[in-house]
Amino acid sequence: MQGSLMLDIAGCWLTAEDRNILRQPEVGGLILFARNIEHPQQVIELCRSIRKVRPDLLIAVDQEGGRVQRLRRGFTRLPSMHAIASSPEPLTSARQAGWLMAAEVLASGIDFSFAPVLDLDYQRNAVIGHRAFGSDPQQVAALGRAFVHGMQRAGMAAVGKHFPGHGWVTADSHFDIPVDERSLDSIRKSDLQTFASLVGSIKGVMPAHVIYPQVDEQPAGFSSFWLQQILRGELGFNGVIFSDDLSMAGAQAAGDMKARTQAAISAGCDMILVCNDRAGAEESLSCLQQEGIQPAQNTSCMRAGQLYNNVAAQPAWLQARQVVQTLINAGE
Repeated sequence: MQGSLMLDIAGCWLTAEDRNILRQPEVGGLILFARNIEHPQQVIELCRSIRKVRPDLLIAVDQEGGRVQRLRRGFTRLPSMHAIASSPEPLTSARQAGWLMAAEVLASGIDFSFAPVLDLDYQRNAVIGHRAFGSDPQQVAALGRAFVHGMQRAGMAAVGKHFPGHGWVTADSHFDIPVDERSLDSIRKSDLQTFASLVGSIKGVMPAHVIYPQVDEQPAGFSSFWLQQILRGELGFNGVIFSDDLSMAGAQAAGDMKARTQAAISAGCDMILVCNDRAGAEESLSCLQQEGIQPAQNTSCMRAGQLYNNVAAQPAWLQARQVVQTLINAGE
């Protein structure tokens, strides 16, 4: 069984304080940010040091492509989902980009990336925008499936986000509490289609910090209706549900960190993220310990399925890199 809390660290190396908190059995994962990354070898060594403390810990990163790419120096620059969709052969581009992203991340010792974005781009939300494959559910589903297939071929499990759809709202959930006034029927006919199409291919789902008041008064990540009745029941998803970062403003609707932790777990999240807030992470950890919350049993499916000693020497890497570089050059 895996702990239910995923948190972060401040620097490029573990401190004594980091090691102490990672040893807590309620901690199940660690997410890396750009501040933790200098170059490929440093990331490899950091991940090795993490494994020495907790061999069972999941290590994650946001490596979508486009503007959301934490691994940069010494790594291939990745195109945005929008650039992939705009390419002459988008399905091929999506498969190659998915494989390349996953192979380079796995070669660093990281288990998985929180990707791909399956939101629809209605050109209303700047925080989604080019992170999405497009506005048509069928197109997004097809390209998302190709990207996921590439990830799987490399040995990485995929995480679809942000269920049931973040693209319609105008607010940014990092700084506000977005509200989507559409009906459940309207969402079912649009945004929900992409998740329904890929629910059998992805191993993880991250719900949105968005309130859909015609459906539930709680944001999706704190809503048992969205997570249990729709995602688990109606769509039949049996993978891992990761909360979005509970430190974001969009999570404040649930109350303080203890209340957010309890609400996310009660709603059905298997692993909760508390990032860029060590005090908040400690509060969440304390809540998990005091409440005696049982850890999730299904998170092992997110472990790296393949290791690469020298990914750049593989013909598949050269081929994928050429495809991706063409997309990057076309966008400049």
